[in-house]
Amino acid sequence: MFADRRDAGQQLAGLLGHLRGAADVVVVGLPRGGVPVAAEVAAALGAPLDVIVVRKLGVPYQPELAMGAIGEDGVRVINEDIMRQATVTPEQFAAVERDELTELERRAVRFRGGRPRISLAGKVTVVVDDGIATGSTARAACEVAAAEGASRVILAVPVAPRGWADRLHGVADEYVAVDAPTSFRAVGGAYRDFTQTSDAEVVRLLDAAARR
Repeated sequence: MFADRRDAGQQLAGLLGHLRGAADVVVVGLPRGGVPVAAEVAAALGAPLDVIVVRKLGVPYQPELAMGAIGEDGVRVINEDIMRQATVTPEQFAAVERDELTELERRAVRFRGGRPRISLAGKVTVVVDDGIATGSTARAACEVAAAEGASRVILAVPVAPRGWADRLHGVADEYVAVDAPTSFRAVGGAYRDFTQTSDAEVVRLLDAAARR
């Protein structure tokens, strides 16, 4: 069990030592809970830290089922099979995308406070969250990172269900987890302190990393 997200990030960083000091590594955290974990990883690796702001595009009548994802700078990933199976019309897709784009832009401005986004083009990109449950958000983040031109995508988390890498096969080049218990029930169960991360904390961590 991890004491908190900071402890989890320190333990996760210990599994990523082969990346320490490499000039082409960028660490990106999924807001909000993934950012405190990612901050520890970035500090240990001596790598820049950013958020990867993505929004899952859920099927209108089944929002948990992802028909795609969007990222900044117009990056768009579409799952044509899901759209076809769910009989989503172009108009329905456009409506969902419009709503999610508004929220994506709001979050990007809030978290970075005017700083430019760190380019992932040609970079080894370490995508970090505080854990994997269904994996839908992590999948979207990895797909967006690849679409932004990352040379290699590493999905790294403190905790995930047993067999998680097989379920997410193909979305990343490497999968790293500190623990993958057979009795996994929820991400929060792996932490003694799983207090919700605030927007203000995300901003503070990104500001601190930018000043390093």
